[in-house]
Amino acid sequence: MKRLRLAMAAATAATLTFFGATTRVEAQAFDNVEVTQEDFVLVAAPGGGLLGRPQFMIIEQKSDAQLCWSESGSDPVQIEPLLLNFDFSGICGRATDSNGYSIRAGDGDAGSRFNLEIKEEEGEYLLIGRPSTFPTNPYRSAPPMTLGRTFGQASNGFTKIFLNPGWRLTRRTLDGRTLGHLYLTHDADLAALVEQSGGPTLDNPPVVTDPTPTEPPTNTTEFRDVNNDVYATQISRAVEIGFIAGFEDGTFRPRNALTREQLVSMVIEALDAQDNISIALPSTVTAAPFTDVGRERWSAAKIQFANQSGIVSGYPEGDFRPAQEVTRAEMMAVVRRAAEYRKRVLGQGTALTPTQQSFSFSDTQGHWAADVISSLSAYCGIASPVNESGTAFVPNSDALRNYAATAVVRLVDCPN
Repeated sequence: MKRLRLAMAAATAATLTFFGATTRVEAQAFDNVEVTQEDFVLVAAPGGGLLGRPQFMIIEQKSDAQLCWSESGSDPVQIEPLLLNFDFSGICGRATDSNGYSIRAGDGDAGSRFNLEIKEEEGEYLLIGRPSTFPTNPYRSAPPMTLGRTFGQASNGFTKIFLNPGWRLTRRTLDGRTLGHLYLTHDADLAALVEQSGGPTLDNPPVVTDPTPTEPPTNTTEFRDVNNDVYATQISRAVEIGFIAGFEDGTFRPRNALTREQLVSMVIEALDAQDNISIALPSTVTAAPFTDVGRERWSAAKIQFANQSGIVSGYPEGDFRPAQEVTRAEMMAVVRRAAEYRKRVLGQGTALTPTQQSFSFSDTQGHWAADVISSLSAYCGIASPVNESGTAFVPNSDALRNYAATAVVRLVDCPN
């Protein structure tokens, strides 16, 4: 607790220093560079102090040595800040105040004009830019700008923030040097953003001479949140095959944990999309396939078919736990059974003939799914290291939507 107080005091002092130097800092010509969006997660985190207000935090995955966070659930997505459990120096980054982040519009740095904060509203958190009250700020009477939202509040208090369309992360640069400071960036000029938020329109907005930001990367899929995702190509292929869909807000949420019923849906839709396989799902389910899967549930028919086909099974208690997150190891077990089902339907037996050398994972020895994972690494590379880097499979971690889509794509495209 003493260390925590000291850290908070240091952060407060650093923040005061930053505000004291605002005029000098902004006089310099800051530019920005693009970053890999999936290396970061934006979080509404529990606050401290007497008021306990939620705070805005950005976590960065700098290396693959250890996972810096995990995600579970949807609407909202709960974040587990794993970096709090180990010395994350060089592995993770964490920005928790205006020293680490600020707003940037198309006409330059807006950090002295709008402050980022979390606002609680109608059962969710909003990431807003609130105008500063400095007398020299021409936007001081403007309403707050909303940059993102959480679609609910996670039970542990750490809730993922989804940025509104047009907003993305970039990193500050100065004289060609990349700095640690992160920007919440929009390509529109600040005056236009304020006007869109219902604020006043300035007749003569301040002239800022910052260079024009680099053009943002183009989406490789129809989803707005998979820019630069390591599995972007496979997600695009999954859309082409037709076994995945996004959410109503136009996102895919690639780092969300996958549930058991979502995995079943992916696998069944992917198998049915193949020309030589036809899966006839009943239009209505007359009886609940499991005690906790009612016949009216959206996934009931697929779960029933998968169970009858030997692709999935329930628990000894007679339930299926459809909304439970599935681990990477459990996903491999389901994908292998799906591969065996496909070969059986095609009259090819059930043996999965290796197509490449099996991968030697550093963390699967002695695990119950070690053989499954090894065999699927040799079968069209379905099993691969976490984030396609290093030697760890991390079998007990949640299967994320991006890797789940990739594993199923590799199954579908496997020639054997």
